[in-house]
Amino acid sequence: MNLDDFSDLIERPDGGVRRDAEERRERLRVPPGALGRLDELGEWLSSAQQASPVRPIEQPRVVLFAGDHGVAALDVSGRTPGTAHELVRATLEGASPLAVLARRFSVPVRIVDAGLDCDPELLPEAVVRTRVRRGSGRIDVEDALTAEEAEAAVRLGIAVADEEADSGTDLVVLGDLSVGGTTAAATLIAALCGTDASVVTGRGGAGIDDLAWMRKCAAVRDALRRARPVLGDQLELLAAVGGADLAAMTGFLLQCAVRRLPVILDGVVGAAAALVGQRAAFRAPDWWLAGQLSGEPAQAKALDRMALNPVLDHGVIVGEGCGALLALPFVQAAAALVAELPEREPEAAEGGMDDEKDDATD
Repeated sequence: MNLDDFSDLIERPDGGVRRDAEERRERLRVPPGALGRLDELGEWLSSAQQASPVRPIEQPRVVLFAGDHGVAALDVSGRTPGTAHELVRATLEGASPLAVLARRFSVPVRIVDAGLDCDPELLPEAVVRTRVRRGSGRIDVEDALTAEEAEAAVRLGIAVADEEADSGTDLVVLGDLSVGGTTAAATLIAALCGTDASVVTGRGGAGIDDLAWMRKCAAVRDALRRARPVLGDQLELLAAVGGADLAAMTGFLLQCAVRRLPVILDGVVGAAAALVGQRAAFRAPDWWLAGQLSGEPAQAKALDRMALNPVLDHGVIVGEGCGALLALPFVQAAAALVAELPEREPEAAEGGMDDEKDDATD
């Protein structure tokens, strides 16, 4: 598999439809600019859907990729290593922040086990049947995945994207359920942006103290040494310092762009997968929307590199797709306003000119 092949498969959203949407916006009774970012989002959706006026978002879906990262054993996370399955269980039971929001917004949630480090019996078979491997390697000293596992994880993401597109999903909210995932994500972003560990290392969704932050910096620094020799091959990079969940998310994002399925990104893990995807196919980010600014420095750097402007900046750092899901009503509002606001009546002056032309003809 060569991820660069996606470059030939992905087209940009329809520019002609976007121009039609912009012209229609000029004709609405609400003055241009009065709706702020909502105008831009409505036009983005029109071009993605190839429809003007834009269609309402009727079948959104939250898709969460789950996995454990071996680097968490270095005590770089606010959570105990190997406990991502607890996040999955809380979401399934409706007790996580994401589950509460999804229930309130009536959005179904799909959880994909790419690399959880737990006995499969702890979770429903529908979740664990997709697992590529049990946990990912400790990226500061070993590869996260073998080459075969990295390819299998990418193919898993591709398959999930196809299933969502075929089932009628019209917008995806993408998130992750991981322990140690922000360390791997920071490493990928630092490698692809050419920056040092201290520039990209944050404190994660669960929060860590200064000592843990320094350990995390050291882990990212050591992983970067292993990442730089394989920067020319995205699949090798994911195998070296990514993880099963990150590789699956990369395949998912690229195939969503192929299938013209818009995606709202959540935090730094999704941003890292998106940045790898951009390296493979430069047009792919046109199909993605940054839902929020999570406060992770690596996420901000990745979004800047992809020229993605976050919809929200509200200080939500819990992860799990919450920030992206909070952006969904904003995007739905944009679609509704652009589609349903009435257009202005034709100018009276235009009618007068037409009458004069008729008189001259008579």
